[in-house]
Amino acid sequence: MAEAILRRLDSSLVVSSAGTAPAQQVHPLALRVLEEIGIRHHDGRPKHVDQFLGQAFDYVITVCDHAKETCPVFTGAVGKRLHAGFDDPASARGTDEEILAQFRRVRDEIGEFFQTFVRTELKGHRT
Repeated sequence: MAEAILRRLDSSLVVSSAGTAPAQQVHPLALRVLEEIGIRHHDGRPKHVDQFLGQAFDYVITVCDHAKETCPVFTGAVGKRLHAGFDDPASARGTDEEILAQFRRVRDEIGEFFQTFVRTELKGHRT
């Protein structure tokens, strides 16, 4: 969700998203709650972080506590590292509606974080 939301906020950014233990496919509820806010992300696919090691990035942003603890050290140039601790909605338990509510909550938290990121971190760094 983070990749899709950040791309929506600023389409000029090159955004790569990966996980330490990626699923086989993007969770269907993630796609559903993204569509609720007008984002189609059906072409997205989970990728392993190892495929990006050694590359240069302006920012490396981890988005859950597990990733912060297990993310490998990037050997490429990293301008700045940031962390935002979001719950993993795929691990939510409860009724279908309760689980969907967790996906919506996390989607909204990610949106707020990246709106602030674009406004504060990227402001003035544009050419």
